[in-house]
Amino acid sequence: MQLYNYITSILETPTTNNWGIKIGVSVEGRNIEGYTFGNGAIKLSLIAGNHADEPIGPLLLKKLVHFLSALHAKHELLQKYTWYIIPHTNPDGEQRNLSWYSYQDKKTDLPNYLINVNRELPGNDMEFGFPIDGKIKALRPENQAVYDFWKSANTSFDLHVSLHGMSTTYGPWFLIDENWIPRTQNLRIQCANQTKNLGYHLFDLDRKGEKGFQRIAEGFCTRPDSRNMKSHFLALGDTETASKFHPSSMESIRSLSKDCLTLVSEMPLFIFPKENRPLQWPDPFLKKWNDQFDSWKLKLITGKITAEQCLFEAKKAGVFPMPWQDQLRLQWQLIVSGIETVTDLK
Repeated sequence: MQLYNYITSILETPTTNNWGIKIGVSVEGRNIEGYTFGNGAIKLSLIAGNHADEPIGPLLLKKLVHFLSALHAKHELLQKYTWYIIPHTNPDGEQRNLSWYSYQDKKTDLPNYLINVNRELPGNDMEFGFPIDGKIKALRPENQAVYDFWKSANTSFDLHVSLHGMSTTYGPWFLIDENWIPRTQNLRIQCANQTKNLGYHLFDLDRKGEKGFQRIAEGFCTRPDSRNMKSHFLALGDTETASKFHPSSMESIRSLSKDCLTLVSEMPLFIFPKENRPLQWPDPFLKKWNDQFDSWKLKLITGKITAEQCLFEAKKAGVFPMPWQDQLRLQWQLIVSGIETVTDLK
């Protein structure tokens, strides 16, 4: 059975209860759970929840740990790989955002999302809050807990995937470690084909290296980098914001595993129509849609439109929620393609 085909069983698996190892405690006193499975030569790190308003990554990893826990010790997934999984790195943020979703949802409710979504700002952003020994401390205790979990593995990781999402675009987007661009051609082919097979366009953007985003090909870009983030805000004269960026999880784990392949998934909760346009930055096409979502949010909050009217306007504009099952499939495809990439190079 090809590795991707396990998605059928994973999707049918319930989300797990908190029965992993307690690896730390959040700012508000909630447990952070880590899971280790298998004893294979390929060492895999999977995390989600660094942005707590992005629920699909945590949902996949909650299902995955439940699935892996039920396997026989001789199963190929446990013989070939060692899995280090943190389904949700930010349980406090998860609790705040559970006001607009549950893990039993099939799609995202737009009005509920717009009114209740909670996004952490720079200075409290977990993805850019990780430590590197001897260079910079962790931003939050959650970041330190994840880092200590990696260190306790006492191994060099082959693959690290941080699962993320976006509020809205016209399609999925995949971010790749710039050190691995020449070695990920098959990964890009597989992820692009799976995206198109599910009926979606690949999101395409060219930020010309701003904040570390360098376009590789349609649907693929280099992942952001804290040094580029700092440089961006320093160039704007905003030293305060620049000082708030610590290393990302990708930079942090590479300080422990020098040639670890690091990947980021970006799945949109809502899809808007694609339009042919020249790639430019800033992109007026994206601004138009961001302004539209901001407008719906303001009208909902001030009572100028009802939830039903918001949904009607969104449907008329061609906006629809991306089914969670499709997002899960593409998150898994990126993980699988990453595993196959590092396995082939062993």
